[in-house]
Amino acid sequence: MKNTRSFILAGLTLLALATGQPARAQGRGRFQQGGARISQLDNAKIAFITSRLTLTQDQAQRFWPMYNEFVARRRELGRSARLLRRDADNPALTDAQLRDNFNQDFAIKQQQLNLEKDYFDKAQKVLTLRQVAQLYQAERDFTKEVLKRVAGQAEPPLGTGQ
Repeated sequence: MKNTRSFILAGLTLLALATGQPARAQGRGRFQQGGARISQLDNAKIAFITSRLTLTQDQAQRFWPMYNEFVARRRELGRSARLLRRDADNPALTDAQLRDNFNQDFAIKQQQLNLEKDYFDKAQKVLTLRQVAQLYQAERDFTKEVLKRVAGQAEPPLGTGQ
């Protein structure tokens, strides 16, 4: 139990560091810091997931490379989807271009679903079904924790007199 608490504490500490640093306002440094933040957040997520799953050494050696590949592919598809949504706001697009945009978005969503299914199948070859369920829950819990921390650090809305 103490080991689990240590992992959680380490993960939350990394999370606090990742979300608590002010962003630089100029040029390339901002993007470099953003990359460092993502790296810190990824490290915190790994610690958080590790604390939730009781992986054997063999499972850990097989699981983490597979998981990291999955996260990278999921992130890439998410980036593509965000770009499409951003482009859809362009008032100069014709109806045909908008339709094409929607069709591309549907295709990305299908790719995301296929990736999830493929990953689920691969994960079952390394983890028990219960561990897979714990992994999905740990991912959701980590996201909730990040959102809570970010919301807690958000500035009050303009016009609130604070």
